[in-house]
Amino acid sequence: MVNIYNIKGKPTDKINLPKIFKTEYRPDLIKRAFLVIRSNKRQPYGADPKAGLRTSAHYHGKRRERWTMMMRDLARLPRLHGTTPHLNFRVRQVPGSVKGRKAFPPKSEKIWKQKINKKEKLLAIKSAIAATANKDLVKERGHKIDNLKDLPIILEDKVQLIKKTKDIEELLKNLGLEDELERIKIKKIRGTKGKMRGRKYKKKIGPLFIVTKSEGIEKSIKNIPGTDLSYLKDLNAELLAPGAVPGRLTIWSKSAIEELDKMFK
Repeated sequence: MVNIYNIKGKPTDKINLPKIFKTEYRPDLIKRAFLVIRSNKRQPYGADPKAGLRTSAHYHGKRRERWTMMMRDLARLPRLHGTTPHLNFRVRQVPGSVKGRKAFPPKSEKIWKQKINKKEKLLAIKSAIAATANKDLVKERGHKIDNLKDLPIILEDKVQLIKKTKDIEELLKNLGLEDELERIKIKKIRGTKGKMRGRKYKKKIGPLFIVTKSEGIEKSIKNIPGTDLSYLKDLNAELLAPGAVPGRLTIWSKSAIEELDKMFK
């Protein structure tokens, strides 16, 4: 039996957890399902097939050619001919030369998409859901839950009506997640070249809210860094286990808990 909390953060009722929370912990399947989602989001990229080949450089190896390159103290490589003196006999086209082609460039026709069996995907989601009720796994992810009484956190359906960020923050504080709120506000500057490529800041992953329908809660959550909102029907391994690490702090609505066993038979 687990407590159901009202929007003030006080227990009002109790509920039996669905059988899905007893699913075996399978980090291998969770990681596989996570990588499938990420691979399917990846955009193909590749070099221009003619990159480095747009040149007049070539090799003269026949004696009948006017400008033969045989019997010269030069490597037999494609070179420029009949151009300005400082460029004459400069190597082009081959990998390793100035302005030459790449040896093994990325190809846009490469297929990044991965596949997973339906039953494995379903088991991965079930296992990731069960991991959200394991205090040790949630703490391992870095969530501050020392003041928390129950896992998973279940709220009455009125939570779906909350439209103000300050009300959600007050609710989280009343539930004992004040330290967690402070943790997810921390933002650090990345130490590598990623800061030049649109990934300047590193942010913490916060709680995941799971509801059956949204009647304003998405507006209140979007201003809290690191938090996500998901409908029960849209649950996947990436949301439940960011970075393929299970045990995300998850907050459920009562109706979402009641429909779990129906969704994942």
